[in-house]
Amino acid sequence: MARMTIRDKLALLSDAAKYDASCASSGTSKRTSRDGSGLGSTTGSGICHAYAPDGRCISLLKILMTNYCVFDCAYCVNRVSSNVPRARFTVEEVVWLTTEFYRRNYIEGLFLSSGIIRSSDYTMEEMVRIAETLRAQGFRGYIHLKTIPDASPELIERAGLAADRLSINVELPTDASVRAFAPEKNPGQIRSAMARVRTTGEDYAEPSWKGRRRGKFAPAGQSTQMIVGADAADDATILGNAHRLYGAYNLKRVYYSAFSPIPDASAVLPLVDPPLMREHRLYQADWLLRFYDFSLDEIVTRDAGGMLDLDVDPKLAWALTNRDRFPVDVNAAPRDMLLRVPGFGAKIADRILAARRSGRLGLDDIRRMGGRVKQALPFIVTRDHSPKGSLDSADLRTRFVKPKQMELF
Repeated sequence: MARMTIRDKLALLSDAAKYDASCASSGTSKRTSRDGSGLGSTTGSGICHAYAPDGRCISLLKILMTNYCVFDCAYCVNRVSSNVPRARFTVEEVVWLTTEFYRRNYIEGLFLSSGIIRSSDYTMEEMVRIAETLRAQGFRGYIHLKTIPDASPELIERAGLAADRLSINVELPTDASVRAFAPEKNPGQIRSAMARVRTTGEDYAEPSWKGRRRGKFAPAGQSTQMIVGADAADDATILGNAHRLYGAYNLKRVYYSAFSPIPDASAVLPLVDPPLMREHRLYQADWLLRFYDFSLDEIVTRDAGGMLDLDVDPKLAWALTNRDRFPVDVNAAPRDMLLRVPGFGAKIADRILAARRSGRLGLDDIRRMGGRVKQALPFIVTRDHSPKGSLDSADLRTRFVKPKQMELF
């Protein structure tokens, strides 16, 4: 077999990393080399960008250290029983690639994951060595490491001191699904590892009696990812699990990855992928839970079979179901009610609160602030507008649903 070049490895291992969505670089501490020391920055922008389904702009070198793996997770293209070409980077090759890509302004950092080789500790040790070597060479860019749940606490601690963000994937929405599709993985062990990351971060953030902190441990926090559509879990179950994870482990993000049929797929997996709109609606619902004070029962109900409405966004779906809460007077309503108006985000709500101190607002004022007036129109009262009977209209929902193009086959 011919020896693989570093270019061949890069093509193979960057493609193998595409199934992992949890690689946003927000929330880390600001670190730059513009003062002449070191290399890279966590705040600069590269010129090679990828866009995730929720609009995130990503410019990271996103690779696997290796796609060899001793596990046999049914949903993973790199599982041990999968018939795919294999490759492995050395520590030195990943360090060189990251440095050279940054010097050429291709990237703003590194997202590194890996299959499990030999053992969890061996794999984690190699990944930590990559991050530590980059830092020792003065690299100040963003580093995100995908950690191995059953790696030793010492390795996880070293990883957090070198990386900006750590992530441990819960893989699937329920413990039963993890046991069925990934028998070598232990859901309890995954959660224990997430708890350890949280407590270690809190320990490092606690000032000593001299008022100093021990250091910065994963300053961008930790994240996780769930595969959507590989099992029978409904949206209520998925969002419920995410809500518990946010509360228990202080996660920065839960990422939702729509299942995509993979080459040489296991027979236990579905033959078709779920609609990408489902993934998009989950992100929207997640946002409402975290920043808009919606409860899970308000966003998705058992009356709808535990599924989000794919035709309209979750906030609009709630407004249509709760028409008795509207219309909202933008010149008098409190912030929490303004946030429930379809077409209004947090920034628009704050702008309305600030602007209405100077006088009563009209539709043009809302439009200039950036509010989506067309969507909000049936739900608000302004100086020059009242929805009158449109809220009681039987066809109100159909005004917001885009017609679907018929398929020929």
